[in-house]
Amino acid sequence: MNQCLEQDSKSHYQHRSNCRLCLSTDLTLAIPFAPTPIAEKYVSEPKGVKTPLFPVDLYMCNSCGHVQILDVIDPEYLWSDYTYHSGQTQGIVNHFKDVSQQIMSDYGPFNKQFVIDVGSNDGTFLKCFKEKGFKVLGIDPATEIAAKATSEGVETIADLMTENKGHEIQTKYGKADLVTAFNVFAHADEMIDLLKGIVQVLDHDGVFVFEVSYLKDIIDKMLIGTIFHEHLCNHSLRPMVDFLAAQGLEVFDVEHVSIQGGSIIGFAQHKGGPRKPQPSVAAMLKDEEQSKLHELATMEQFVSRFDSMKADVANIVKNTLNNGGVIAGYGAARSGPMLLTQFEIGEHVSEIYDDHKQKVGLYTPGDLIEVKPTQTINETQPELTVILAWIHAKAIIRKHEEYLNNGGQFLTLTPTVQLINKDNYADFIA
Repeated sequence: MNQCLEQDSKSHYQHRSNCRLCLSTDLTLAIPFAPTPIAEKYVSEPKGVKTPLFPVDLYMCNSCGHVQILDVIDPEYLWSDYTYHSGQTQGIVNHFKDVSQQIMSDYGPFNKQFVIDVGSNDGTFLKCFKEKGFKVLGIDPATEIAAKATSEGVETIADLMTENKGHEIQTKYGKADLVTAFNVFAHADEMIDLLKGIVQVLDHDGVFVFEVSYLKDIIDKMLIGTIFHEHLCNHSLRPMVDFLAAQGLEVFDVEHVSIQGGSIIGFAQHKGGPRKPQPSVAAMLKDEEQSKLHELATMEQFVSRFDSMKADVANIVKNTLNNGGVIAGYGAARSGPMLLTQFEIGEHVSEIYDDHKQKVGLYTPGDLIEVKPTQTINETQPELTVILAWIHAKAIIRKHEEYLNNGGQFLTLTPTVQLINKDNYADFIA
């Protein structure tokens, strides 16, 4: 084990021995990864810094099929430097507006018009409902972000949702006829306790709506950038249906959406609720079975494809360096440390471009690469710029036509390894 991993990170994480959905101890290492720094642990001074590294391996539960990280970072350590705000990404804002409108149209009118959002972040999603007259309440463990949301008119409890917390909420505020949890199911370690809290606050005829990144998209599209320490779970429908059923909820509808590279939105109610099961649930379950999504052989194929991608990247980096070229990165994203580590290129990247006010001028965790404003790309004019904010690849390339015309190249790592230059960028962004 890496010395830094052993000595510096040991006190900040623990390895769980059972599945967080069904509690089975029948688990198999499915996709091994190199230990990786926590994504948000930027530093102001790189000299003498030793960045702790933490395991990020994926395990499969042989009982229910759930794929998950079993090495759990202490929440206070993990979330203390968290900088992600939902409202910073226009695509997320638009997505929330569309989904909220869909929920109100398909399942309203709601009797109480009371919505609780679990993992509410800065309240962006709840604002969509508040604008329509709903009473709203958020709950999120990121203290500063929760406080900011409250100051902006979205009351937010700075805590984790648990069975006890759910009881406290329903005692003080009453039960909600709509409960949402968008991407929080990826972040929680004690999933059963979390779901029991949700059951506590969901009214007898209420709707529970959750969104999670979809394991099938991660596997099919090689979405390495969605895997990092905050994302403990990589969900698929079959384990999720069984998990909710064990706590008295039934999934009656599901939708596959493109957000975050591919996600599913599930709609659930208390068993015996008023809504009829839709064909979408059976269709997705059948597709998962036919694609052998919950078999280890599928994970092994992922590893083989990833090894091939790493080899391609290594050749591109080697050729650039052999020709005296400079390599930079683009995007101080949460996916950055994972991509730099797994593709083994961090030591070759001289600077990273981003305009995030909380990150410019700091140094990345692990490789200690300085974050500079995006305009710097035209001053440095690196021969190769690796896109780390993979979701925004097209927008990044559209923004830097001048860099490409001056001979620069972008390199995408996921979902495919691809060099983008002035000759082919038009096709890429089309």
